[in-house]
Formats: sequence, C-alpha cells, structure tokens
Amino acid sequence: MGEKGIKDLYGKAHLLAVITIIYNLVEGVASMGLGAADETLALFGFGVDSFIEVISAVGVWHMLGRIRINGEEERDRFEQTALRITGGAFYILTAGLIASAVISMLQHHKPETTLWGIVISGVSISFMWLLIRQKMKVGKALSSPAILADAACSRACLYLSLVLMAASVGYELTGIGSLDAIGALIIAYLSWKEGKEAFGKAAGLACSCSCSCHD
Repeated sequence: MGEKGIKDLYGKAHLLAVITIIYNLVEGVASMGLGAADETLALFGFGVDSFIEVISAVGVWHMLGRIRINGEEERDRFEQTALRITGGAFYILTAGLIASAVISMLQHHKPETTLWGIVISGVSISFMWLLIRQKMKVGKALSSPAILADAACSRACLYLSLVLMAASVGYELTGIGSLDAIGALIIAYLSWKEGKEAFGKAAGLACSCSCSCHD
C-alpha cells in the first residue's frame, strides 16, 4: 500500500472517531433526557454511559492524530489520563445504577413507558453495527491493534444497546417494572467491565474490550 493510501486510511479512522464522539454526545443527551422524563432507569443509565464513552472516544481521536504523525501506537500521558477518567466514571456509574436499581425494585417502581428505549436502542444497534464494520475494515487494512481495539469497544456499546432493547421490549410486553431495574443492573455490570478495561489500558496493558489483556 502506498503512502497516500495509508494516509487516506488514517484519515478515515480519524473521521470515524469524530463521528463516534458526535453520536455519543447526541445519544447521551437524548437518552438521559427521555430516561428522566419517562422514569426509566435503564435508558437514563445508558445515556450516562454514552457520555462516558465520549471521554474514551476523545482519547482515541487524539491517539489517531498522533499515530498519523509518528506511527507510534504506545499511549501518551493524555490518553492514559483520559482512560483513568473513563475508568473512574464507569465505576461511579456502576455504583449509582446498582443503588438506584435496588431502590427501584424495593419501591416496585414502574417507568411511564419504555418506548423511547426501544427507539434509541434500535438506532444505536444499527449505527454501532455499521461503525464496527468500518473500524474493523480500516484496522485490518492498516494492521493497527489500536484501531481494532477501538472497534472492539464499539462492540461493547452494541451489547449495551441490546440490553436496553431487551429490557425496554420486555417491559412494554409484560408491564413488569423490575425488568427496567434488571436492565439497569446488567448495564451496571457491563459498565464495570468497561471501567476495569480502561484502567488496564491506562496501566499499559494491550487489550481490547472483547479480548483478554496481555503485556
């Protein structure tokens, strides 16, 4: 592959990172606002998760810009700091969702509706699937572990969307309020895993969001 081809691929990877940031910002605002209005904990937690993903995506954006200049994939201080902030935020979200879900179940709380959860998760599943395919394509073409790891992290977001979809559809079909809380607990577990992953990366471990870590 020529130098121009490589430059174009890194340009595409950079654009995908920007798209990821913008999408997560919009998704976060919509999910938190509608989740609060409809009193659905799963959707609200999903929205908070989207905002945390923005911090991680900014780190990826910064990393890709650096790789385009010097080709070095080892993380710098900015990226390590972004990962630590991301990890801490995920842990805080995990604790908050667990506490809120337990209170919700004890109080037998029911959301007003989870229709918006179905809509947002449906859009997110479609978007993330396309994003993952594009990131994987670029990562493989460049043989870049960093870009492939970013694609794996987008896959983790896809799993969160599937959880939100299942909880939202389940509530609309059955009216069982605890399904929303259970969905929030599963999102909390996935957020904890993402937090652990972020701290592992900040410590210098080479890992992806779907694979085991190694030195």
